[in-house]
Amino acid sequence: MSGWNADNAAGPLGAGTVTLVEGSSFCISLANGDIHPENPHGVFVRDTRILSHWGLTVNGQVVEELGAETKEPYRALFAGRVPGLNGHADSPLIVERLREVGSGIHEQITVRNYSLAPADCVVSLSVAADFADLFEVKEARIKRPWDETRQNQGEELVIQATWQDIRKGVVIRAPGAQVTPDTLTYRVTIEPHSQWSTTLTVVPETESGSRPPSFVHADGELSPSDLRRQQWVAKIPVLQMGNRSIERTMRRSYDDLGALRIEDPNHPDRVVVAAGAPWFMTLFGRDSLWASEMSLPIDPSLALGTLQTLADRQGRAVDPISEEEPGKILHEVRFDVSSALALGGKATYYGSVDATPLFVMVLGSVSRWGFAADTIAALLPHADRAMEWIQKYGDKDGDGFVEYERLNNRGLINQGWKDSWDGINFADGSMPEPPIALCEVQAYVYGAYAARAWMAYDGGDDALGNKYADLMVKLKKRFNEEFWMPERGYYAVALDGKKRQVDACASNMGHCLWLGLVDEDKAPSVVEHLMSPEMFSGWGIRTLATDMGAYNPASYHNGSVWPHDNAIIAAGLLRYGFVDEAQRISTALLEAAEFSDGRLPELFCGFSRDQFAVPLPYPTACSPQAWAATTPILLVTGLMQYDAHVSRGGVWMDPVLPASFGDVHITNAPMADGRITIDISDSIPLVKGLPEEITFYRGHRPWITELVEQADRRRKG
Repeated sequence: MSGWNADNAAGPLGAGTVTLVEGSSFCISLANGDIHPENPHGVFVRDTRILSHWGLTVNGQVVEELGAETKEPYRALFAGRVPGLNGHADSPLIVERLREVGSGIHEQITVRNYSLAPADCVVSLSVAADFADLFEVKEARIKRPWDETRQNQGEELVIQATWQDIRKGVVIRAPGAQVTPDTLTYRVTIEPHSQWSTTLTVVPETESGSRPPSFVHADGELSPSDLRRQQWVAKIPVLQMGNRSIERTMRRSYDDLGALRIEDPNHPDRVVVAAGAPWFMTLFGRDSLWASEMSLPIDPSLALGTLQTLADRQGRAVDPISEEEPGKILHEVRFDVSSALALGGKATYYGSVDATPLFVMVLGSVSRWGFAADTIAALLPHADRAMEWIQKYGDKDGDGFVEYERLNNRGLINQGWKDSWDGINFADGSMPEPPIALCEVQAYVYGAYAARAWMAYDGGDDALGNKYADLMVKLKKRFNEEFWMPERGYYAVALDGKKRQVDACASNMGHCLWLGLVDEDKAPSVVEHLMSPEMFSGWGIRTLATDMGAYNPASYHNGSVWPHDNAIIAAGLLRYGFVDEAQRISTALLEAAEFSDGRLPELFCGFSRDQFAVPLPYPTACSPQAWAATTPILLVTGLMQYDAHVSRGGVWMDPVLPASFGDVHITNAPMADGRITIDISDSIPLVKGLPEEITFYRGHRPWITELVEQADRRRKG
């Protein structure tokens, strides 16, 4: 995932950085709670940094970090101490900062005096707001000159700024403080073994001067973030596993997925999945679709909201600047002045080759989970427009494959999920010339053909179903002819502009397994390469094999390990019957999560597990990140071989969970209009509470491709 070319990415956030996220707001700080503008820190609301400096001192001294704990994705407790004076190593003054992110931040500061004497304290916060755009902060190029004014209004400090015709503002409320344009100061005496506490809030102003509703809450009351989390917890499954470590990882995934939900501003009833924190707290096409697909067993409504929101923004015109084309699904959306700095220079950028077929594929998945027929029918015209884009704009040369080539020099060079500038390469490390047809994109197109064909057959439109069934068969045949490299025993990662096979051994071909595009006789060789020492690090499958020219274990896409990539591959292995290999990948990734408090990052380095006994982090990885958060969900539900097709009246399960996972007990799992309970002991499933119209089947759910092939065979007699 990238909104920018990887060569322009910012440096590391820094060791001990704490990131909090809630919807489209987030906060990045040091582990003592301080925020410094020279680092990529700050409080961000709708892509604007409303707080760039937030430095706490006690008696003129910076608080020494003791530790920080994230209580929820949006709340953290920071502990520190005031450095000792007069030659004493220990300090009697302990400082706690309880911070919550919402429509700004809400922070409670507590100073505890553990000495036998009263402590006179000057508690001071230095404050700044530069209103920098998220792009400027990430890329360390803050250049926009804002005309700023500061006013202290009683217990409030109001900072306002204008640039051209844009107005920004932030209000810092500090009850009991002495407020100046730069600092908030409290002068207090803390009695022996006593404490002093205060609460501050920071919220943005809009151009009209209004402020968002405060998220401050009275003692004993839940904050809006807590209420939102409570509503989320009430609607998602409750999981218990014999393996407590995996259970913790799954629950962390649930929490992160809940925090990454954002509302469509035009339709507050729709909830979609943001791509990831800290830099991608917005709607992405590819990322949001994949995360929605992977989390279907948890909350199918996320996928529906994502599809509806993307449909509203589906391409309508040809625009080389934003790379918009009729029927195309967007790559990313940005807020406010970000649009001037975004890819293409507009608020919405469409430079994604795979979001459009994924849209149709995910709609096919959503249609199986029991939504009203008219809800799905309303999205079918958008699916048909997407199919038209695939054939007219995605396949400009008419060879049957979908390719990409950026339409302007500000766009992404590579437009698949490996979208760094050097993410696609030949075995010798050289770069292919566009237009480029990626192997996994052809799999997504195959999945889109299958989904649209089945939805047509299901709706009684046999002519349309036949059309896409024929295209499915043709694409699979041509793909296995043009992308297969018999001398190497694996698929080319792509075809270049001259239709040459881009011959690097990369993880992309693993996606083709899940969609069923791989010929049965070729699958064993593909799996052998994916699980080879060159590809499998011990923590997961690398994006690129170690014997390739561009391999670098600490690169973004050329040798790193991406959890979501591995989860998709594991699901594909299960589809083709490679259970042991899928178990091996799943176990490795879930073990890797133990080293980051149960949270899988966007990616980590591709060093071998034999070389390093812990997975080494990639410096600028997003965490939490949507498809990394949904990876454990797909790994576990994949090994459960759990899926539904409500319109066919069935739920299927055939568990192949490793013994190390222990027994599984799930309650409150969504199914049609009801909730079910699932118990798995020694790989024996038991399902309770099924709606009357749903039957449980032991086995795998019939693949959509199988259903289409059956319908096609009936047609051909």
